Amino acid sequence: MLKKILIANRGEIACRVIRTAKKMGIATVAVYSDADARSPHVEMADEAVHIGPAAASESYLVADKIIAACKETGADAVHPGYGFLSERESFAKQLADENITFIGPPPNAIAAMGDKIESKKLAEKAGVSVVPGHIGEIDDTDHAVKIATEIGYPVMMKASAGGGGKGMRLAYSEKDVREGFEATKREGLSSFGDDRVFIEKFIEQPRHIEIQVLGDKHGNIVYLNERECSIQRRHQKVVEEAPSPFVDTKMRKAMGEQAVALAAAVDYQSAGTVELIVGADKSFYFLEMNTRLQVEHPVTEQITGLDLVEQMIRVAAGEELDFTQDDVQINGWSIENRVYAEDPYRGFLPSTGRLVRYRPPAITKGIRVDDGVAEGGEVSIHYDPMIAKLITYADTREEAIDLQIAALDQFEIDGPGHNIDFLSAIMQHPKFRSGDISTAFIAEEYPDGFGGATLSDELLTRFAAIAAFIATAHADRNLRIDNQLGDRLRPPSEWRVKSGDTMLEVSISEDAVVVNGEEAPLSMAYTPGDALALAEFGEDELAVRIEQIRSGFRLTAHGASHDLQVLPAHIARHAVHMIEKEPPDLSKYLLCPMPGLLVKLHVGEGDKVEAGQPLAIVEAMKMENILRAEKAGTVQSVSVAEGESLAVDAIILEME
Repeated sequence: MLKKILIANRGEIACRVIRTAKKMGIATVAVYSDADARSPHVEMADEAVHIGPAAASESYLVADKIIAACKETGADAVHPGYGFLSERESFAKQLADENITFIGPPPNAIAAMGDKIESKKLAEKAGVSVVPGHIGEIDDTDHAVKIATEIGYPVMMKASAGGGGKGMRLAYSEKDVREGFEATKREGLSSFGDDRVFIEKFIEQPRHIEIQVLGDKHGNIVYLNERECSIQRRHQKVVEEAPSPFVDTKMRKAMGEQAVALAAAVDYQSAGTVELIVGADKSFYFLEMNTRLQVEHPVTEQITGLDLVEQMIRVAAGEELDFTQDDVQINGWSIENRVYAEDPYRGFLPSTGRLVRYRPPAITKGIRVDDGVAEGGEVSIHYDPMIAKLITYADTREEAIDLQIAALDQFEIDGPGHNIDFLSAIMQHPKFRSGDISTAFIAEEYPDGFGGATLSDELLTRFAAIAAFIATAHADRNLRIDNQLGDRLRPPSEWRVKSGDTMLEVSISEDAVVVNGEEAPLSMAYTPGDALALAEFGEDELAVRIEQIRSGFRLTAHGASHDLQVLPAHIARHAVHMIEKEPPDLSKYLLCPMPGLLVKLHVGEGDKVEAGQPLAIVEAMKMENILRAEKAGTVQSVSVAEGESLAVDAIILEME
């Protein structure tokens, strides 16, 4: 067995590997950049080695630094996690040359499957169905337009060495190809060191389903059933589940056997994933094979009872799989939500900053949290924006979904924006709950972006009761602190709670809470200053996040975050006379929507622009974001230059 493993990664996956290694009695070594000096994975490992500046290109992506750290600490193996060097053939070869075990597939398998163009050719030879498209190299934009036209729109442009939703552009017209082809090449080059692009037919209303495979060095390969990863945004997975609500036994067997055939064709050893695109008629086509551990591997672990990291370690150490295909079962249902540092209320723009508050839900039966951050830590512009993975497990899909909703309500994150409300809204969406989903789900159900989950009448009533209860607690505390009138003054018992244009009357007494004449059976413990409280309405429990705002509270639960104005009844009747302050008009400015690097400026002073025209490209968290003109006008002034790092809301240009 291996004695000491160096984890050539960071964040939650580094923590994940360390936990399993410790369980197996194997020593661990962490590596870290300047930005990660105080990260949890550094503290969890037995040893830690500094490998360079924050930029991944100067630290986590430098193979020589990883190997030097192995030599310094005596590590005899490396687990690459996912991303970074995990699918780089040259890295696996370098480790082999140094007699250091690579916990992953052999270099030839990485090379064969890592190139999307070559992998499709291999898949065809192995008898695997592939998506129609052009799998040769593309010379330039004009060539790309010609190919796309021949295939027929819509088409998908993909970086040959891409993955994780990066280096991908969907094109519905020649205009889209001309705008996106060069951006796809740049993203491929910056993220993977390879600017080659291929184009394939985009199958509309598809599902994204993948097969987990596991092979050893003795010729044994099994498939560990499927995962459904159809809930995606910008081609990056948001929700994953196992098994898929769409796959039946016959289909599962056919997909699994093709995945194993492909793995056998490249003598695959270790954990890997064959990704498939699936049509409504249950036809399926090979997309790519990821020769590494997947972000979404926990859902497979939950339904099979296998620790995939442990299996990878044992395979790398030369052990034979101790189970066969017949032993692989499906027990229960598991769902994973990716908690990202992004602001769904501002078009899902990346968000960075310090985690002023980070309290994940308690780990109880059916709830698992994989994370690599801690309160006070920094979400950096240099790395992927994922904060944590929330995994739930239950006997049925419906129970696993309900566990997600309850656990998401208990997540406390302050500092950077996050997508918890959005995830909760998905979990409650009727189409998701029915299993009627595709990769177009988010685009179709939230075409105008996300503005919060719908606030039902029932939830509004409960919010009103909670807000009045909290306001009473605050008033009571203030009176006790002041206490100049002794016991002669009591907190108000009659409140008015306003949400938008809706006003609710709430009465608070020792015996009951009444909203608009109907009793709300509220029971809750709350101390002023609590950021999270558990409210009980009869047998129903509701975890509510609480933030004090001017004249009231912002309450968040079930994906609905709402500002509630709470005033004593005798004051509320005067509130209608208050003049609302109009926000300033900023429409003439192009503001940077997130911290990032200005990669391209398309216009200059004096240029005339049309609504929707690209004005600038800002890169943040490895993704390029095109900023467009909201209206027609003329550029009056430009405040920045290409190559500058911009803060959120920095003025890029002014129009007239």
